[in-house]
Amino acid sequence: MSSLPPIFLDLAIILVTAGVITIIFKWLKQPLVLGYIVAGFFIGPYFPWFPAITDDSNVHVWSDIGIVFLMFALGLEFSIKKLKKVGSTGAITALTELAIMFVAGNTVGHLLGMGNMDSIFLGCMLSISSTTIIIKSFDDLKLKQQKFTNTVTAVLVVEDLVAVLLLVLLSTLSVSKSFNGGQLVLSLVKLVFFLVVWFTFGIFLIPTFLRWMRRWMSEETLCIVAVGLCFGMVVLADFAGFSTALGAFVMGSILSETIEADVIHRIITPIKNLFGAVFFVSVGMLVNPEVLGKYIVPILIIAATVIIVKSSAATLGVTLSGKPLKTAMQSGFCFCQIGEFSFIIAGLGLSFNVINPNLYPIIVSVSIITTFVTPYMIKAGLPTYEFVYPRLPNKLKTAMERYSSSGRVTTHEKKLSTFVRKQLTSILFYSIILMALAFLSFGVLKPFINNLFASWEIPHIWGDILGMTITLLIMAPFLWALS
Repeated sequence: MSSLPPIFLDLAIILVTAGVITIIFKWLKQPLVLGYIVAGFFIGPYFPWFPAITDDSNVHVWSDIGIVFLMFALGLEFSIKKLKKVGSTGAITALTELAIMFVAGNTVGHLLGMGNMDSIFLGCMLSISSTTIIIKSFDDLKLKQQKFTNTVTAVLVVEDLVAVLLLVLLSTLSVSKSFNGGQLVLSLVKLVFFLVVWFTFGIFLIPTFLRWMRRWMSEETLCIVAVGLCFGMVVLADFAGFSTALGAFVMGSILSETIEADVIHRIITPIKNLFGAVFFVSVGMLVNPEVLGKYIVPILIIAATVIIVKSSAATLGVTLSGKPLKTAMQSGFCFCQIGEFSFIIAGLGLSFNVINPNLYPIIVSVSIITTFVTPYMIKAGLPTYEFVYPRLPNKLKTAMERYSSSGRVTTHEKKLSTFVRKQLTSILFYSIILMALAFLSFGVLKPFINNLFASWEIPHIWGDILGMTITLLIMAPFLWALS
């Protein structure tokens, strides 16, 4: 009898099945993510004619690691410089689309008889588009050189950032299991505070450390260090009360600002692909044909909502950002699907036991339908514009052209707005750092010095004076920068 732990057999089944199915999907020119989901269905408990996984708990642990690496890789592709480049177009479009889709998803959930928490999670799942599917479609359709693809990329950058924030807010909401506006605002303030602190110390310390150690680090060592930093931030985020996905994303974003970012991304990609495959296979294992048959009408309604409302909302957002209608429609029609973030959000709801388990396979089915539709919607953008625009009233055409041209500001206005934004950002940045140092002083330094002086029988006031002096000395550079 074999003495191997069950995880060896399970991994063999997962990887061999996923490899064979994805080769078939590659031949069919379909996204590999769908191949992983289909492979998961074949080896899951609802398909009895195929070898099944023997230990679900181990697979779920590996899929959690997969989420960490997916978010870490996403953070490596994300950078502050890239966020600056997206401009108002990315922000306005993403926020418009997210707001409309959250309301639409929440409304559809209630109309379908779902509970309050199910509807909130559904609204969030339908809000985030799939970066993987859109970029893959651009490659397949050879559209990467088109002008509107830059607009789409800008929106995806903002969406990914908002998706990370949604994970934090939904985690808070899941713990309380009710909507508490004050608690959510407090969590958001806490999130912003910790993000600024983490990024500040991370951007100052980690690049310096990597620069000092560069001569002694091979690619192998760099891989180990990068993964170690990733899981270190995951543990720190969990300790601070945030999700592990946020910790992985933050560390990836910090490392993206280093000169080793490209090397780290290259050596991490195979690891991300391995664990990411396990994650998507575990998603497919939850697909139950009986549930799909039972909920076929809600699945079709939700899929139609994504395809129609989401693409329309994105088109509206691009138009509001000042782009011409042609660019708006070509860009907006790209946002007609949901993907990996929807699975992560659904998994979060299941882990906190706040959503109906049947919602997971429903979302997977909606993702599959919308993914197949995506290339056709992208190709339909330009013909739809050529059909719609000539039939618009002349007054509306004139108003849209005037609005689009009004979005182009002069060089002087750009310089002024850049200067004001830079000053306000600096004030906020240094203020948060000073607040963090003050909290550390009162929460850590002061009790330590007072206890130490008490053991030496030194008057309490001298401990306060020493603590205040140390705190002011540490704060001095930031106070000078703020002034």
